[in-house]
Amino acid sequence: MSDLRIQQPDGDSALKDWQYVHNVIIPTQRLSLDEVRERTQRHHLEVAYLGDELMGCSTVRPPTDETLTATVIARVLAAHRGQGFGEELYARGLNRARELGAQVIETVVLSSNEDGLRFAQRHGFVETERYLLPGDTIPWIDLRLA
Repeated sequence: MSDLRIQQPDGDSALKDWQYVHNVIIPTQRLSLDEVRERTQRHHLEVAYLGDELMGCSTVRPPTDETLTATVIARVLAAHRGQGFGEELYARGLNRARELGAQVIETVVLSSNEDGLRFAQRHGFVETERYLLPGDTIPWIDLRLA
């Protein structure tokens, strides 16, 4: 994994890469570039490359003062799954969440993303809720690190 490079998006090119991975893995909630820019103001975003090839992205939603719960989401494009890249993105996200003061770690997975659900469960996450957002037909699954 020596060619693996993970960084915060530092311009429109990297933001477009983050947007692309998000929209491929979460087709029910496609984000515009402006929406991605807005997310950088609230969340910690990273984009991952293998050499020059885009392979994934991550999001850490910081803990709120009330709950001390952070959400960590790692996304890896299908061609790069099963090679440890999700592990690296997840570990970085988990570390970042804890640096931000998180006492509880959650994640959220689109139920159609069976690979993502298996990854979360293998890493100790337990399902807490399934729900549909307005207009969606595919349920979301909230999971909490046990």
